[in-house]
Amino acid sequence: MILLGLAAGKRSTPLDDWFEKFDHRIGWTLAILAKPPLLAVIAIAVIAVALRRRWRRFAAVAVAFPPAAYLVVLLIKPLFGRMKGDDGLAYPSGHITVTTVVVGLVVLVTGGAVWSVFVAVAYIAIAMLGVGTTFHYFTDTVGGVLLGTSVVCLAALVARPDLTRVNPGAIQVTRSG
Repeated sequence: MILLGLAAGKRSTPLDDWFEKFDHRIGWTLAILAKPPLLAVIAIAVIAVALRRRWRRFAAVAVAFPPAAYLVVLLIKPLFGRMKGDDGLAYPSGHITVTTVVVGLVVLVTGGAVWSVFVAVAYIAIAMLGVGTTFHYFTDTVGGVLLGTSVVCLAALVARPDLTRVNPGAIQVTRSG
C-alpha cells in the first residue's frame, strides 16, 4: 500500500485515466456497495452471527475494527497528500478500506467458506469500480484494498481463539520426542 501510494504520487496515473472514461452514472450506482449504511447492515449481521455462536472476541473485533480502519485511513491520508479535485485527500480510499474490512469479516465468520471468498471478491471488485470511477482515483481503491486486507489479517489474529473453533482439526500440534 505504501509503495503504491508513493508510485502513484499526487496526480492521476494512466490507469486512473483509463477508469475515468467509465460512465459516472453507473459508477455512482455501484459505489452504493461502499456506503456506510449498507456496510453497517452487513457488519451488524456479522456481529449477530458471532454472538449467536458465542464468539465474543470475534464480535468485539467486528465492532472495533471497521471504525479503527477508517481512523487509520484518516491518519495516513495526509502522509500521501494525494487530492482528487477539490474534494479532499484521496489515497487510500477509506470507503474501500472499510468495505474490505467488513466483507473480510464476513469471510472470517463463515470459516473461510469458498462461496464467501467468491462473494467477497466480487463485492469488493464492484465497489472498487464504483468508487474508482467517481469520487476516487482507481489506484486509491487498490490502496484501500491493500490496507483493508491487512486489517482483516490482524482481525483474524486477534479473534483467533474464536475462529479456531470453526475448524479445530486445521490446527495441529506436533510434539517432537
